[in-house]
Amino acid sequence: MKPGDRIILGIDPGTLVMGYGLLHIQNSKLHVPGIGVLKLEKYDDHAIRLKKIFERVSGLIDEFKPDELAIEAPFFGKNVQSMLKLGRAQGVAIAAALSRNIPITEYSPKKIKMSITGNGNASKEQVAAMLKQTLGLDTTHDYLDATDALGAALCHYYQKKGDEGASKSYSGWKAFLSDNPKRKV
Repeated sequence: MKPGDRIILGIDPGTLVMGYGLLHIQNSKLHVPGIGVLKLEKYDDHAIRLKKIFERVSGLIDEFKPDELAIEAPFFGKNVQSMLKLGRAQGVAIAAALSRNIPITEYSPKKIKMSITGNGNASKEQVAAMLKQTLGLDTTHDYLDATDALGAALCHYYQKKGDEGASKSYSGWKAFLSDNPKRKV
């Protein structure tokens, strides 16, 4: 890669479907070298799902060599068990990136939606449509988790390009845990 070129891996963590999207920035031009989902509903054991997430994120890192990871933060819902499982899925994806020395940045769903559509309450379909238009995607993915992940990557690009906002990057697992002691899996 030439100086100034970089690849951002976006992740939309999930315990049934994990979305991922890669954004390659070359001379200020944006390309999408990969987008997809990891389907996990066939595995009954939550620990096996977490293992599959770790393996897939590690595989994406090995294949595409991203410079950074942008990940969607879990949203606060009423179901505590779902939040716990989603937090674990996010933690495993973060651990995979940090194990390969890839810096991570976490964004709230509202921040991603605002960055992509200008509306923090936009629907997943609106985010997908804007990504299709902005990045010239020929089709949108069957799963909105994939476009949500690509949205995280594009949001990260926008944040790094201009506004150095409230999101924080971490250079390693220790730094992340130091600022987020309640996030230990």
